[in-house]
Amino acid sequence: MTRRFDYSVAAPEGMKALAGVHGYVMRCGLPKALIELAYLRASQINGCAYCIGLHSRALLDEGMAVEKIFLVPAWREARSLFSLREQAALAWAEAVTKVAETNVPDADFEAARRQFNEKELSDLTIAIGLMNIYNRLAISSRKPPDAAVS
Repeated sequence: MTRRFDYSVAAPEGMKALAGVHGYVMRCGLPKALIELAYLRASQINGCAYCIGLHSRALLDEGMAVEKIFLVPAWREARSLFSLREQAALAWAEAVTKVAETNVPDADFEAARRQFNEKELSDLTIAIGLMNIYNRLAISSRKPPDAAVS
């Protein structure tokens, strides 16, 4: 895969703005592992190899078991591995990422609202939106996953 363009070089101010949002998300109070799970699920849905690799590694660094990371795409089947809060975050990540298809169903909102207060849900939604932006940048520019770079 040939890299099409380097968005961080071409648009440094835009990337700086996104980094500011990322900094906010990392300081918002939600557990880092929960945010990384949402990032990973959005990246899996979008098929972003670069971000899947990045966030899988981040979850390993957070101490998450590799078996649990492997089962994120099938979390509903493997729900016993995921806390109710993680399940709600994963369902929310899916619904928000697929907003054009799902219109974010009331059932997913109700499940999320049981686990997160309004600020937490807002912050989680910001995080998911941010990851969707990063996925679109990486996929459209053909940014290769770290494992594919020699």
